[in-house]
Amino acid sequence: MQHEAIEKNIGLMGILIIIVISFGGLAEIVPLFFLKDTTEPVAGLKPYTALQLEGRDIYIREGCTTCHSQMIRPFRAETERYGHYSVAGEHVWEHPFLWGSKRTGPDLARVGGRYSDEWHRVHLINPRDVVPESNMPAFPWLEHKLIDSELTPEKLKAFKFLGVPYTDEDIAGASAAVEGKTELDAVVAYLQALGLALKDKR
Repeated sequence: MQHEAIEKNIGLMGILIIIVISFGGLAEIVPLFFLKDTTEPVAGLKPYTALQLEGRDIYIREGCTTCHSQMIRPFRAETERYGHYSVAGEHVWEHPFLWGSKRTGPDLARVGGRYSDEWHRVHLINPRDVVPESNMPAFPWLEHKLIDSELTPEKLKAFKFLGVPYTDEDIAGASAAVEGKTELDAVVAYLQALGLALKDKR
């Protein structure tokens, strides 16, 4: 009888469904906050330099996450192509995460060191110069636009507040580290930093 009353009262049933899903979600999520695998950085992980952090912002601004994931799944087909599968400890200092699932272009989780800086520069200015069949858009303006170095220390401060281990020296030298650098320099630096902590582990 009680069950029938709940089924006939859509409002009550909706509330009870929300309560059940909430408890189930908490049971799945809360333990992750206490596991070292998900809360501590992997060995060898380094925070992004000032230039790499600027490159990451440009990468997000230009919509690169629309076509490129940064999450290698633990399947042989993926690890054979891209390298070691992604683990949470690689991303503890990422705000926001850029995992994604869209792969119009290849996954970039382990692209660091795979190509030379010059290859990346040519590829970003006109992808078809190095990959003739590419459907990636060109980003030639990155080569001419300078980074606003006044904002860089503020970005490092914000990340430090979120737990990224930047030192006062890192923050003080942030403006000088990106002074006179182009957005292209920054994006290349960012791409070359991706996935290095676990790159050679399979």
